[in-house]
Amino acid sequence: MVFYSLNRIFAYDMQKMITILGPTASGKTQLATALAAMIGGEIISADSRQVYRGMDIGTGKDLDDYVVNGQLVPYHLIDICEPGTKYNLFQYQEAFFTAYKDIVCRGKTPILCGGTGLYIEAVLKGYKLSPVPQNPALRKELEGKTLGELTKMLEGLKAKSGSVMHNTTDVDSAQRAIRAIEIESYNLEHPTPRRDLPPISSLIIGVNIDRDERRKKISYRLRQRLEHGMIDEVKGLLDKGIPAEDLIYYGLEYKYVTEYVIGKTSYEEMFTKLEIAIHQFAKRQMTWFRGMERRGFTIHWIDAMLPMEEKLSEIKALASL
Repeated sequence: MVFYSLNRIFAYDMQKMITILGPTASGKTQLATALAAMIGGEIISADSRQVYRGMDIGTGKDLDDYVVNGQLVPYHLIDICEPGTKYNLFQYQEAFFTAYKDIVCRGKTPILCGGTGLYIEAVLKGYKLSPVPQNPALRKELEGKTLGELTKMLEGLKAKSGSVMHNTTDVDSAQRAIRAIEIESYNLEHPTPRRDLPPISSLIIGVNIDRDERRKKISYRLRQRLEHGMIDEVKGLLDKGIPAEDLIYYGLEYKYVTEYVIGKTSYEEMFTKLEIAIHQFAKRQMTWFRGMERRGFTIHWIDAMLPMEEKLSEIKALASL
């Protein structure tokens, strides 16, 4: 890749963050790392599942993408907690600001990259959040309800509070829906204490991929991951003592592959359901990003199919505005 010529003419405020977002399989990580290599930036991940150690193939961690021209691009908020734990938005927001301040203080450009729209919006807007304790009584009350019933309850709570959190992008199992209801209920009943987390100014780049191309890449990538260790990865996590229900909680690959491994579904059923779920997930990601635009964010969309040098040139032009 020809980074050197662009690097000489890249005029940008090094204190301002660049955000690169897009649906799964859009190539956002490759673009973010190429940009970081060009300008000496560092990546802050905005992926709600890549925080977990050992959950690599199923989350598309692809750490090889962080090596550009033989050099490792520094990254943050990947592999920071143990699988089986429940990492949440409050924790992410605090970890983000720690990484952000560290990067800026060293004179580098932070590049926020990922597809978890709620995480991205929370740090860009400076959501005022509070740690929400578990509510055993509420959990017992909700136990046994279907995902559809829980989703309807969650929608009612969000309508009361005006919340934009807990989109269906991230609530795809009963366990996750119960936790979302727990959080929304708590926030309705308890004033959120003020936290000194300001909004972050950022140039936002969206990687736009054609729907048919996106679907083709998703299906191809799923086959590759299943053939190259994703099932063994899930088996290994189970062998380490992580309960199946905890892996199912993480949704998508971990939900469906775990159900296959424990004998709940056949391989063919697992593949079909998982493929559909990932396609639906990508669609919901785009719905969230379009919602961000309606909520006042300016996203500059770049064609995912352009050569890397052209995409970098477009970002350079936008950053010079």
